[in-house]
Formats: sequence, C-alpha cells, structure tokens
Amino acid sequence: MKKKLLKICIVGKTNAGKSTLINGLIGEIISITNKKINTTEELILGILNINENQLIFYDTPGLSYLKNIDKTKNKLKQNLWIGLDKSDVIFYLIDVKKYNFDEISNNITKLQEINKKIIIIFNKNDLIDKKFVLPKIKEIDSKFKIESFFSISAKKRLGLNKIKEYLIKISYNSDWLYQNNEISNKNDIFIANETTRNSILSLLHKEIPYNLKVTNKFFKYLKNGDLKIKQNIEINNPRYKKIILGKNGEKIKEIRIKSQNYLSKLFNNRVHLYIQIIKSNAEKI
Repeated sequence: MKKKLLKICIVGKTNAGKSTLINGLIGEIISITNKKINTTEELILGILNINENQLIFYDTPGLSYLKNIDKTKNKLKQNLWIGLDKSDVIFYLIDVKKYNFDEISNNITKLQEINKKIIIIFNKNDLIDKKFVLPKIKEIDSKFKIESFFSISAKKRLGLNKIKEYLIKISYNSDWLYQNNEISNKNDIFIANETTRNSILSLLHKEIPYNLKVTNKFFKYLKNGDLKIKQNIEINNPRYKKIILGKNGEKIKEIRIKSQNYLSKLFNNRVHLYIQIIKSNAEKI
C-alpha cells in the first residue's frame, strides 16, 4: 500500500494538556507534563506510525505567543510559529474547566489567518458533566464553522482512538519523513534530562523556577545491560540548592527515585541515576 503522511501542530493555552496529549497519542514520554507554565521549551516532535500512515506531532508553547506575529522575538515564539508553519492540521486544545468563549474566539481568528484546517479538542472531559460540551461546540461552530470537534481526557487517554482514526482518514499520499522505529526527533539523553526536570518541577511546585536546566554528564549501557546516567541540575541562584536538597537530602532523593523509576519503565532497563547540583557556570556547589 502507498505510504501516507500528516503533520499536526498542537496548540492551546498553557496547561491545556498539549504535552499529555502527545504522550498519550504516541504512547511514550516524548514531552514532559506538569503544571508549570511554558515547560515546553523545545519544539517537541513525536511520530506515530499506524500501518501505512505516519502522523507527525509538533508540541508548542502556550498560545499567548500568537498575540505578536513577530516570529523572531524569542525562542518560545519561534517554536510556536515553526510548528504552525510545518503542519498540515492545527489541533486547538481547550481545557473545558477554563472555557472562555471570547478568548477562544480571538485565538481561532488569529489561527485562521494561517489558512490551515483547525480541529477543536476539548480536554479534561472526565472533570465535567457530559452535557457541558455540546452547547460549547454549537457556540464555537456557529461563528467559525470548525472542521471537527473532539472531547477527550488526555490524562486518562479517553477518546484518543477516535482522534487517531480521524487523522488516518485525512492523511495524504506521501513518502514518510522518518523511519518506522522512530518516535521522536529527540534522543534518549534529551528525554532522560526532561524526565528528571519534570520530576523536579512536579515535586517542588512553585518553589523552583520552571526554567532550570538538567544536563547530561554520563549516559552509558553497562556490560550487564543496565543503564547508568549521571546528570547535573543547573541553577543560577545558590539558594535553590537547599530547596532541591530538602531536609537531610530527602527531597533530591525523592526526585532521583521518581525519575529513575520513570526512566526504567521508559527504556525497559534497570537504570542507575546519579544527580548533582551545580551553578549555571558549571561550578559544583
């Protein structure tokens, strides 16, 4: 059968669940997921191959970067516009718990300027009454005549199969851009670093800024098949060290264990993770 292709850019307000949706569709931890704003610093690309169809997903920063069309202003804005430019279809993800018609209307109006198919996805439907969504669909569709609507729970992976079926239906004849065994343009080291960064943000909440960095120091499979990883947590303010360490080092231990367990499942290997805290200029503290 002929190969088919479709490129999808997922956009939405910060914390609408974009990264969780990509992870659910791909079935792997491609993009970190937590409640910090703008945690998607890179243009994460996920690949899903189903029979002859290759679906390519672009995850982007929050839609606030649509307000100014100057694509060169900063990296997050560039990532949003790159994803929009590359895609065939735009998924506009809406947190149904935070539905705001005026805000949604403004975003759709701006997205329509790109002249691409827009699909509306209502996320977190497990947290609302089922009768809530239909009037909202009618409200949006009466003004914009949207191609399709979906109601899902990305976290619980409810409704994702219907999205996959739809995407396969509208994919077009084309050579694949990636090999059959590829799921992301990000390598294992990048994903390992992001996993640890996610563990930090999840466990420390608002105590640590979201823009801290986790960098790789050592990543190697041992002779017995185990994976040994050493990472640095880079901070630009020494006072963060005490917060990350926690009382008697309990917090960093919790971070390490959470990340290590996640990585073990992800790589299907026993992982030995070692973490140290350094200043951004690489000075150990």
